[in-house]
Amino acid sequence: MPSKGRTKHIDDFVPGLVSVVSPVFNSAPYLQGCIQSVLDQTYTQWEMLLVDDASTDGSSQIMKKAAAMDKRIRIFFNQENQGAAHSRNKATEEAKGEYIAFLDSDDLWEPDKLNLQIQQMESTGNPVCFSNYIRIDEQGHELGIRIKAIPELSYQKQLRNNYIGNLTGIYRVSSIGKIMSPAIRKRQDWAVWLEAIRRSSTPALGLDHDLARYRVGQTSISSKKWRLLSHNYRFYREYLHFSGIKSFTYLLIFLWEYFLNRPRWIERYR
Repeated sequence: MPSKGRTKHIDDFVPGLVSVVSPVFNSAPYLQGCIQSVLDQTYTQWEMLLVDDASTDGSSQIMKKAAAMDKRIRIFFNQENQGAAHSRNKATEEAKGEYIAFLDSDDLWEPDKLNLQIQQMESTGNPVCFSNYIRIDEQGHELGIRIKAIPELSYQKQLRNNYIGNLTGIYRVSSIGKIMSPAIRKRQDWAVWLEAIRRSSTPALGLDHDLARYRVGQTSISSKKWRLLSHNYRFYREYLHFSGIKSFTYLLIFLWEYFLNRPRWIERYR
């Protein structure tokens, strides 16, 4: 297994604290809503680490105002644009929490998100947890699509496809350490959750609750799905260091999973 870009800090954390990792780049129209969804959490022992990736639209002013109003919000700034993975890693390194969760600056959490997940993780002892999420449009309207969480997600299942919505995932640092996003162009979140499950030596716990809202922009829907092939081949070949033949074999398995099995976990309503 690859080890580059990973660190373990198991002893240095505040018990019960959740560190919310949020990269920010030109998110002014949505950022306040994102922050408010964390402020509205019924689980109040959290810190939010906002990392501005050289925004040019006023996002930094929103961050500064929020940090001035609530000391649990910590803000950081990149001098130049370096990408979401770099910003997530910067926040992860700075995180003080026993738990780490992720929320991009245009997405939203439901108020009971952290409370339900922490309760389940504590009662089961499982160090990795995720949940259902709802897709919304740029205006925040539901698109009638629910991505459901597999109740028990094994390493082998996650290896075939990324089943964890990054905005729903949370892991316990005290059990598996901190996990850095690898230096790969795409699929960094897939790599993080695959590694989290590997370290935990147990399937990730999936909750059948709609705990987050994922904003889909006009350019974020994969109209260029052919790119999926090259990105996923590189994930197996360059990140997992599989041989060319093994990478191609897993790419075929990925496609089988994506088109035949994954749709079982996508629910359309309305």
